Parts: sequence; C-alpha cells; structure tokens
Amino acid sequence: MLIATAGSVAPDLDAIGILAGTGPEGQGIEWFSRFHHVLAHNFFAGILFTVMAFALAKDRFRAAVLVLLLFHAHLLCDVIGSRGPDGEQWAIPYLYPASNSMTLTWSGQWEVNAWPNLLFTVFLLFLFFKQARDRGFSALWFVSASADAAFIETLRARFPIPVKG
Repeated sequence: MLIATAGSVAPDLDAIGILAGTGPEGQGIEWFSRFHHVLAHNFFAGILFTVMAFALAKDRFRAAVLVLLLFHAHLLCDVIGSRGPDGEQWAIPYLYPASNSMTLTWSGQWEVNAWPNLLFTVFLLFLFFKQARDRGFSALWFVSASADAAFIETLRARFPIPVKG
C-alpha cells in the first residue's frame, strides 16, 4: 500500500533542509541539524500524516491505522539506532511544539551506520525482493511499468519462484 509506505517515511520530511546544500554558509547542514528529528518526528506530525492517509485512501481506517503504526515504528527505530557518527544522540521531541516535556531517548542508541541497522536494511531488502518476485510487481511500477516488468523478469530469472509440490 503506497499510502502506508509514504506514512512510514514521512517523518524524514523534516530532513529536507539538507537539499539547500552546504554552500558557503553551510545552511543545508545547519537546517538539517536543527530541524531533523524535530518538525516531523512528533505526535502532532503523526496525527497529521494519519489524517492525510484517512482522507486519501480507499480503505480509510486500515490506511490510517497502518500509517499511525508505521510512523511510530519509524520513531522507535530512530530512538534505537540513529546516533550520529560524532556520538551525538538524536532525541525525539515527541510533544513538540506544544511541549518539551517528553523527549524520547535511549542511552544505548547505536550509530546510524552500526551493524544492527545494516543487518535490518539487508533483511528489509530481502523481503522487498521476495515480495516483488512473488507478487509480480514492485514500487518501481509507480515510476515506470516497463522498468518494473524488466526488474521482475530479472528477479524471477535469477531467483525462480519455488514450485509447490
């Protein structure tokens, strides 16, 4: 479901400042450092994304619940494993902008490029490739149906669907 997928990555919209580039003033890096894990990583952003899913989806209730759950799974993963390489812990100001009283952190937070994150990424890629092969389409379909068909054909040639016996 495209809406649920969008809802799972929507919190990272607050990283858009990085697109400003570094330039002579370093604005992109400054905006990224100041606003990432703040503007869209909070309760109110989660409610906004959930309401948007409800408004846009055909199966409104299911989409809204999935977006709310995936949004919070994103926050949980960030609390667990998104410490910067410089050792800076990225906390989640959950009730921002209403309050700073509930900041989510974990003292054991590992770096964003630590082995558990890499292993989790490999696992998710495996699931993506398996689902694409088995169902006969992938998210690439939204960009190009012909590219998606070539992708699925390549997947199935390299990793055939097991014959059930």
